Amino acid sequence: MKMPPDILLITAARALLEVAGLMLIARGAMWLMGPRARVHNFFYWVLTAGTLPFVRLARAVSPRAVSDTYTPVVAFVLVFVLWIAAGVGKAWLCSARAVECL
Repeated sequence: MKMPPDILLITAARALLEVAGLMLIARGAMWLMGPRARVHNFFYWVLTAGTLPFVRLARAVSPRAVSDTYTPVVAFVLVFVLWIAAGVGKAWLCSARAVECL
């Protein structure tokens, strides 16, 4: 059976949110290792570049009282909430169209 395009779009968005969440987790793990582990680390630079849009969005929606140090944590919470919302939306679309989705 052919999957409707709106369900495919939500599935793709949810997959991108999963990648962003894992990148934020990996960035946080490298941050815990200390500054020497991340100063000239190419992998940390890739993680920072990959999560930059979500960190900027988190900075834009969070109040000024939130320190820049905690902005990646806010970004992770934002990505997690969006991931849950995409899952609920996908489940709703699948049940409304009587399509079996995994």
